[in-house]
Amino acid sequence: MSQPIADFKQSQPLTLGVELELQLVSGRDFDLTRGATDLLASMDYDGRFGEIKLEITESMIEISTLPQTLVDGIAADLVGLRQALVNQCARNHIAVCGGGTHPFHRWAERRICPGDRFDEIYHRYGYLAKQFTVFGQHIHVGCSSGDDAIWLTQALGPYVPVFIALSASSPFVDGEDTFFQSARLNAVSAFPLSGQCPELRDWEDFMEHFSFLQACGIARSIKDLYWDIRPKPEFGTVEIRVCDTPLTVERAAALAALAQALVRHLLRTRPVLDTPRHLHVARYNKFQACRYGYEAQLSDPIGRRQVPLRQVASELLAALAEDARALGCSGWLELLDASLASDLSDAKWLRRRQAIRRNLNDVVRETAMRFGKSGSMNLAEDPG
Repeated sequence: MSQPIADFKQSQPLTLGVELELQLVSGRDFDLTRGATDLLASMDYDGRFGEIKLEITESMIEISTLPQTLVDGIAADLVGLRQALVNQCARNHIAVCGGGTHPFHRWAERRICPGDRFDEIYHRYGYLAKQFTVFGQHIHVGCSSGDDAIWLTQALGPYVPVFIALSASSPFVDGEDTFFQSARLNAVSAFPLSGQCPELRDWEDFMEHFSFLQACGIARSIKDLYWDIRPKPEFGTVEIRVCDTPLTVERAAALAALAQALVRHLLRTRPVLDTPRHLHVARYNKFQACRYGYEAQLSDPIGRRQVPLRQVASELLAALAEDARALGCSGWLELLDASLASDLSDAKWLRRRQAIRRNLNDVVRETAMRFGKSGSMNLAEDPG
């Protein structure tokens, strides 16, 4: 049954919220385990840092922060959520880790979590629901109106490749090196309403577009829109959905800082959008970022040329310095800049561990150890 879109809830502009989908792995062989429902049922947690909840399969868990004005608040919530979850997992002989894909699990062994929403997804999308055992970070940024949310949904579109490259942490699938930096998004792309939103004028235009999708039987609720960036009316936010779950909560906080500073910059400068031309190259640029990460070559539809993603990301971080200072998150963007300069992404860290250990079970073990640490602020570190 189709569900109407909620009224857009006005929220304080530039407030932040972060969701992380995390892997639950066996402490014995570090394969994915089916422990989510039992884990939550026995958990004593008071919600002080946000929510810990089920995701689509029993091998996943989602943590989501409280709304925060400052990135430091997001980081504190993520550390608190991580510690509560790590402690509970330890009692159940389970480990928890980041990363956009599990390196060697078999999708057919996954079990769908109980719940009407998850059951409906499974029956609608079949095996894709189990293959959707991939792990992402979603970043919500508060908007004062639905019109701003729709404008930002399109204004943020050209920056999707930068978020992908800076978060990429899914080089392995089915025990094989995919040659991708972010293979996770290939699973997301299988869904019919994935990718970028079409050109839309304002909230009213979005409502008309969504009503059209419902009338054609294409979408039932706004959750069927697997867009890279979408409005979230019940939260009063615009939601960036392309990031892999990082290996550390520190990188997750730094990505939230990038989103907050970029949204402030866009709202402050209000650049003229050329959405049609950017939509022509969006899929290609997304592929480039997923496949090559920092080494991607992006198509510039305005200048009709190719530009190295590394250059685009570096220039963007420099352009956001004023906004970051105003928001009190300069240090977090400096972490991303250092990671870019040192050429060490999470995907490259995983490959380095595999080259040393030559065993993906040990790679997952070390990934869980890294996630559980009280965090170093150096995103470019290569411990061990």
